[in-house]
Amino acid sequence: MQFNVKKTDFLKGLQTVQNAIAQKNTLPILSNLLIEVDNNEAKITATDLDIGISSKVAVTTKETGSITVPAKKLVDIIKELPDENEVSITLKKNNMITIDCKNVQCKIIGLPKDEFPQMPDFKEKDAILLPQKLLKEMLAQTNFAASKDETRYVLNGVLFMIKKDKMQIVATDGRRLALSSRVLPEEIGAEKKAIVPTRTVQELLKILGDDKNVKVIMTDNQIFFDIDKTNIISRLIDGDFPNFDDVIPKEKKDKAKIERTGLLAATKRASLFTNPDSMAVKMDFAKNKLIISKNSPFLGEVREELTVSYGGKTLTIGFNPSYIIDLLNNIKENEIEIELEDIDKPAVIRKNTEYVYVVLPMQLS
Repeated sequence: MQFNVKKTDFLKGLQTVQNAIAQKNTLPILSNLLIEVDNNEAKITATDLDIGISSKVAVTTKETGSITVPAKKLVDIIKELPDENEVSITLKKNNMITIDCKNVQCKIIGLPKDEFPQMPDFKEKDAILLPQKLLKEMLAQTNFAASKDETRYVLNGVLFMIKKDKMQIVATDGRRLALSSRVLPEEIGAEKKAIVPTRTVQELLKILGDDKNVKVIMTDNQIFFDIDKTNIISRLIDGDFPNFDDVIPKEKKDKAKIERTGLLAATKRASLFTNPDSMAVKMDFAKNKLIISKNSPFLGEVREELTVSYGGKTLTIGFNPSYIIDLLNNIKENEIEIELEDIDKPAVIRKNTEYVYVVLPMQLS
């Protein structure tokens, strides 16, 4: 195996796949990247058996072949090579590769491809084409609401549901729920449903762009994403996702229309005065006015008044500020409408039929 490649291109490909490698691997081979060279293309693959990522990089092939190389060591070496130079990589005897760049030469010992896990094959006829921009937006609107509690395994992912020409993505941690719904450009024949781990979704969000399509293939226990020159294969979460339709309240008349960036800034400031024993931020809604405040013993207090459009009843309610900040950071609207009912009832933010965010209040101390 021998090929030449631009340093920047090679480093980008390596960094795209390296997050599929777990920090602690019981199998030494899983700490390696697989490099396969053929037809002026190098395919770089990494996996921890739960998620696998591969990326293709344009190269000048002098000799085809394959090898696995310690991932962290290779990335660190390529990163430190002289900038704007071509790198030449050659496989020698005994699984040794040499890396030549300008007046620098490095050598690394690898392992043969035979020991590397084989990636599964997927049937192209089962593929669903989705606009990258659409999927990226839906995931960004929901992923943050997934549970980080490992004991609630089924909630450690986002639910994909595709039926005919409608797609829904939903995530919840039991205290909040985010649901994104869209009409697809084309109708899908069979109904599809899968719980995708949040780690996989986070990698997707790094790779998805704003143009072209992403090819998605779902099986009973795996999902495959083909994004231009990059592929992601992931195990699915096995289990039954909660029936989210039952926890979404019907639309309420009392709504507070608030400028998003102002609410975000005020909530961030109030969150500075929270602590693990007192997380709730106080929100007082009155006629065309919202007062956000937080008083913490031994720390201090903050109070801020915002002008809003609100004609409902006077209401004092507490929220975890992180749940409000997460939402406001991941939507683009200039204004939001918060539906309110009572101090112990969830607040709801909706965007037409495309988006619903439900957040439970917290008891004020």
